[in-house]
Amino acid sequence: MEEDKFIQDLKDGKPFAYEELLDSYQQKVFATCISFVPNREDAEDIAQEVFIEVYNSISKFKGNSKLSTWIYRIATNKCLEFIRKRNAKKRFAFLQTIMGNDIPVDKTNYFTEMNHPGVLLENKEESETLFKAINQLPESQKVVFTLCKVDDKSYQEVAEITGKSLSSVESLMFRAKKNLQKILENFYKKE
Repeated sequence: MEEDKFIQDLKDGKPFAYEELLDSYQQKVFATCISFVPNREDAEDIAQEVFIEVYNSISKFKGNSKLSTWIYRIATNKCLEFIRKRNAKKRFAFLQTIMGNDIPVDKTNYFTEMNHPGVLLENKEESETLFKAINQLPESQKVVFTLCKVDDKSYQEVAEITGKSLSSVESLMFRAKKNLQKILENFYKKE
């Protein structure tokens, strides 16, 4: 289906267009979500939110980028929103324990999904260590690294998804690799 006609069908609310959208992007969006949030249930919830957002916002899609780029941008933003909210809850719970209002902090292992298609590590502990290290990167580096190395997107695709220049993506990737190297070196020195 020609993309312009497909987009118009989506804007017109044609049911077959939404079925086609889900068929074409459901697995790809889920793979992106699980790259950022390596927990199956949360990634599924976020992917569902992505399609709700696409459904509610398709009329605002201007066509300045490919539809897939726009969808990946929404997916990335939804994942980052989720991570920010989760981190804020952790900080709040931590502050409450300091203040004496003991609310139990969830200490379960969050990184439950290590069968991600972009992660080819055989050892679950190594996978967990890698995801924890990626999670320590500054947000812009985390986004670029995850999209490039875990989701296997080209630098050009990442530039389009993030709205950054190609040279900015390359620079962020370089810094992300350097920072990951330091984080992992420090981790293995402690072991």
